[in-house]
Amino acid sequence: MALVTAGVVVLDCAEPEKLAEFYRELLEAEQVDANANRVEIRAADGFRLALRRDVNATAPSWPRPENSLQAHLEFVVHDLDAVERRIVGLGGRPMESGDASGPTEERGYADPAGHSFTVRRGTPTAPKQG
Repeated sequence: MALVTAGVVVLDCAEPEKLAEFYRELLEAEQVDANANRVEIRAADGFRLALRRDVNATAPSWPRPENSLQAHLEFVVHDLDAVERRIVGLGGRPMESGDASGPTEERGYADPAGHSFTVRRGTPTAPKQG
């Protein structure tokens, strides 16, 4: 029997209920657990994401090098333009656009609490630069 039975990505934020709603709508997920300090959602493919209350949370400053990105979420999509409209409609904001040429197209966003994430079409083939 496996010692670890599940993995959950956890993001700290000041208002987990609001951020959970953003990701629940974006991923068409369901809320599977909630208490005063944590909300967990699960997408149809099994991806689990929890939002944990941190009253001192501040938005990451990425891409500034003095507070570099440590981790981010990445979602694979079919239609970059359609998902961008959904993200912005839910309160997210564009951060950067990747190179639209070649087999990989990706775009960077920030969720309403400032956590960065990317959406991409295709399979990444090159290492991250910077």
